[in-house]
Amino acid sequence: MLSCCTRPCTRMMFFLLDLLWMLIELSYSIVSAVLQTFLRPRLKCIDGELCLITGAGGALGRLFALEFAKEGANLVLWDCNQAANEQTAALAREKGVKVYTHTVDLSRRQDIYEAAEKVRLDVGDVTILVNNAGVVAGRRLLECPDELLERTLLVNCHALFWMTKAFLPQMKAQNHGHIVTIASALGLFSTACVEDYCASKFGAVGFTESLAHDLHTENLNGIKTTLVCPYIVDTGMFEGCEIRKELRGLIPPLDPLYTVKQSMNAILAEQQMICIPRLMYIPLLTRALLPWEANVATYRFMGGDRCMMPFIKNMEMKAAKDQVETA
Repeated sequence: MLSCCTRPCTRMMFFLLDLLWMLIELSYSIVSAVLQTFLRPRLKCIDGELCLITGAGGALGRLFALEFAKEGANLVLWDCNQAANEQTAALAREKGVKVYTHTVDLSRRQDIYEAAEKVRLDVGDVTILVNNAGVVAGRRLLECPDELLERTLLVNCHALFWMTKAFLPQMKAQNHGHIVTIASALGLFSTACVEDYCASKFGAVGFTESLAHDLHTENLNGIKTTLVCPYIVDTGMFEGCEIRKELRGLIPPLDPLYTVKQSMNAILAEQQMICIPRLMYIPLLTRALLPWEANVATYRFMGGDRCMMPFIKNMEMKAAKDQVETA
């Protein structure tokens, strides 16, 4: 009888101790986050690491390559545009690091696996993976060809699974590595007319968060993840997108170099998530806390409900012009 009575008491004691430990960890995490906001965190050294960057021929990818090269990391650059990728490689080599290039279509799973195997055999194990590549269809949902919708999801979301399956096993074997996902603020809250992009970036956010939990559960503390969620970056990808005129000075499109430098600080500080600018944390919180109608009213006031309309119009005009030139 005594044994039967003590078991529930013992379980309750362990539960209360676990609850206490959780509250201590919670408090420590909050205090650490507050201190890191005001104090410069210690940045890790990545000299000699092998960093693979997807979408390296684009504006952000090129800047990431140059920043990682400055830190002494050797580079593997992937892009579907060979000429642009080689231009990035030439600039990075000027920093004195080794650079390897591959032309890879991230919408094709087999291409990823074959290129990954080639990297392992010819170069070595990738220790930093930067999933930077991204595309957008730029069409209204009912007017968008299925092939463009599928490509957005394949490149922005599905490729994250394939890239991770290709490179994570070597990181796990050494309990050393870092996986970076360049997502978007539109992976935290949505807007109209870019259903494909929002869906893919919501998927990227969910994938990265789940992966971080997975690694933590396996006690693989040597493998870090960083999720980057920037506001619209002024690279031309969303050319024409604009919020209400009176508010554009408050939330202008982000400078690409500023975005990359903020991202690099988060990566080197092993920060698990960063929103750029910090103002983007506000709609993330309001989306969770306020009723749907309140968020809609806020979007309408800011012009966020129609901010993509000029961008969509520009993309439609560009597509029509390309058709005329082809004909």
